[in-house]
Amino acid sequence: MNTPPEDNYSISSLLSSNSATMLPPHTSGRTLSKRSKANNTSNLKSIGNTKKKLTIRPLKKIPSIPKSFEEESWQKLHAAIVAVQKKEAISFSREELYRLVEDVCTWKLAANLYTKLQSCCACFIAESVRNLGRFIHCSLPNSSISTYIAKNSSLRQGASAFLERVAVLWEDHCNNMLAIRMIFLYLDRTYVMQTPHILSIWEMGLMLLRVEFQNCPQVEQHLIACLLILIEKERNGESIHHHFLRTLIKMLSSLQLYHNKFEIPFITASEQYYTTEGNQLVEQVSVSQFLIHVEKRLEEEQDRVIQYLDSTSTKKSLIHVVEVKLLKPHVDTLLEKGFENLVKEKRVEDLKRAYMLFSRIDAIQILKVAFGECLRKHVTSLVTATGNASLVEKLLQTKKDADTVLKNAFSGQQEFSFVLKKSMETAINIQSSRPAELIAKYVDAKLRTGNKGGSETQIEALLDDVIVLFRYIQSKDVFEAFYKKDLAKRLLLGKSASFDLEKLMLSKLRTECGSSFTNKLEGMFKDIDLSQNVATQFQNHSASRAALDKMNDPVDLHVQVLTTGFWPPYAAVEINLPSVLVPLKEIFEKFYACKYQGRQLQWQHSLGHCLVKAKFKKGRKELAVSLFQASVLLCFNAKPTLGFREIKEQTSIEDGELQRTLQSLACGKVRVILKEPKGKEVHPDDVFHFNDSFTNQLFRIKINAIQMKETKQENEKTHERVFRDRQYQVDAAIVRIMKARKKLSHALLMTEIFAQIKFPAKPADIKRRIESLIDREYLERDFENAQMYNYLA
Repeated sequence: MNTPPEDNYSISSLLSSNSATMLPPHTSGRTLSKRSKANNTSNLKSIGNTKKKLTIRPLKKIPSIPKSFEEESWQKLHAAIVAVQKKEAISFSREELYRLVEDVCTWKLAANLYTKLQSCCACFIAESVRNLGRFIHCSLPNSSISTYIAKNSSLRQGASAFLERVAVLWEDHCNNMLAIRMIFLYLDRTYVMQTPHILSIWEMGLMLLRVEFQNCPQVEQHLIACLLILIEKERNGESIHHHFLRTLIKMLSSLQLYHNKFEIPFITASEQYYTTEGNQLVEQVSVSQFLIHVEKRLEEEQDRVIQYLDSTSTKKSLIHVVEVKLLKPHVDTLLEKGFENLVKEKRVEDLKRAYMLFSRIDAIQILKVAFGECLRKHVTSLVTATGNASLVEKLLQTKKDADTVLKNAFSGQQEFSFVLKKSMETAINIQSSRPAELIAKYVDAKLRTGNKGGSETQIEALLDDVIVLFRYIQSKDVFEAFYKKDLAKRLLLGKSASFDLEKLMLSKLRTECGSSFTNKLEGMFKDIDLSQNVATQFQNHSASRAALDKMNDPVDLHVQVLTTGFWPPYAAVEINLPSVLVPLKEIFEKFYACKYQGRQLQWQHSLGHCLVKAKFKKGRKELAVSLFQASVLLCFNAKPTLGFREIKEQTSIEDGELQRTLQSLACGKVRVILKEPKGKEVHPDDVFHFNDSFTNQLFRIKINAIQMKETKQENEKTHERVFRDRQYQVDAAIVRIMKARKKLSHALLMTEIFAQIKFPAKPADIKRRIESLIDREYLERDFENAQMYNYLA
């Protein structure tokens, strides 16, 4: 190891007359003469006998260097630097140059060497940057990059060539500085590291290049303008050299010019580009195409950041520009232009794309409102349509489609679920009664057919969907009235496809509305069960059994006894029962009067049905018919041919019902009687013959009665019943509130009434009920304040 020049002392022994002298820096300072070695050996032998002392004495002559050493060394190093910069061969070896730099630094000449190196590099870099200006044929630099580009149309043709020259300059600069640093590595690792505020050789080169670019504003602005033009070309779909962009962006980052000189103008240019593109594109393409284009632009900008931009600072700003300038200003236009069609056509992918893009710009609330409004308009059009016989099926399909969109496009967001519920509920209740009525009839149709259209699991799933619609309607009392009427027909006429499905539907209604809602419906099922017990008691009743045994033509009788309060009201229809049934009726009435004293029976002949045994030429058959059909058929036992008026006289069935009964027997698929003249309609002058030649492969044949469609009067009566029940509920609520509060203002009373009733009501209807209670002396107006009511005990 070389001894530094500042160490002017050497160690010698007091017993030795010779001492080591310091040699020039390039020789070893530890060479000893033979005599010195001998003296040292003899001294070492006497160490154990004599105490030794070590002293430090200065050298007799301080080492020095030649006066021309620094200049000669720099000439060699300068020649090497110039050769590197000019890409020529170096006259000296790298090891020689490294040792030369080491010697210069050893003799404390590092500061001068660093200054000369910096000056030499600065001259070459300045000349290289100024040479770029010869390739610029544009106007003087402008304060705005966009203005500079607009004023110089020739920029777009020569941008790539200029950038290529700058890229070559940067690559040469990097190679040069790396080579120079290898030569001056000792300087970089000693003097630079030990001296504060001194840049490393690599950083010095970057600083010099940065300063030269700043000293040539036209070159700098032209460079930025060419970069922006090249990026714009890429955005327009043209092919460009990414190598130049990647190299030059890296150069700007290394020179610390990226943010101030490039990024800010780049973001500004991007804002202008996407603002213009958005304004043009929104008028030319569909909503779906616009959203696809925005998504594509976002992906392109993300790829651009990955390929050659600075991801740490530019990515967030650039993506924000695309979102704010290309998409956000046109949100309302897009929603008005075609969002409704996307929902109607169930274009889940486009809706999902809209959701993802709108979430980027905090426009989910706007999308949510648009989705709800679109759904509300569609359901409203369905509800208010004149021919709404298939309303429930359309509502179920709409709900299914909306659920699909909600799950696959909107990620099942709770806010969108609430909007869906609110929109459908609002639209369905525009007509408060009609949807409730149609839902009840739809359930009736499905419970009649059962799993004819699918498995029982599918029917259960369908009932679940119907319950969702039921949850939306406010007029649940209307649903109850029609459902109860249809349930009664299914239970009494044996029209229900599955008793289990009936119980399942009842349990779903109980879960939704509570036991008070299904109390009467459950009472109907209890009556059916109790009727079987009554039938068993009737069969075991000895007096009744004896009376039945005395009959010439024994007939099995099964009577269903119904509780009036549970079942819908039925108008009593009196007919002339067949003679074989009259004794049975009397026997059962005596049994029931004996068993249950104080109860009165009212026979509902319209709900009865019979199993009639018939004899034809080709064999016997059993016909499952209604009581009216049985009464007509039994008339042909006395006479094979009867006219319409004769049948009416014998049965006393009213004209409309008799026409439907004869039509089912003579004009349907199973024709046990024949009509003259032939035709589908029955008239008072028609004549009917018993069809003795009737054949059918089945032994027991069910002849369906032609069900009279619900008349307008029957429908109105059902609604009137619901209205009366609502009046009773409102009256009860008013009395209950006033009894607790004693005195209350009109506004507060109305508020509490609406809070208690469970059906939609108009303020005018509530006010009429208040007036009615005042007339009946349940309430009175306060004498001092007409807006106050007092409760009368």
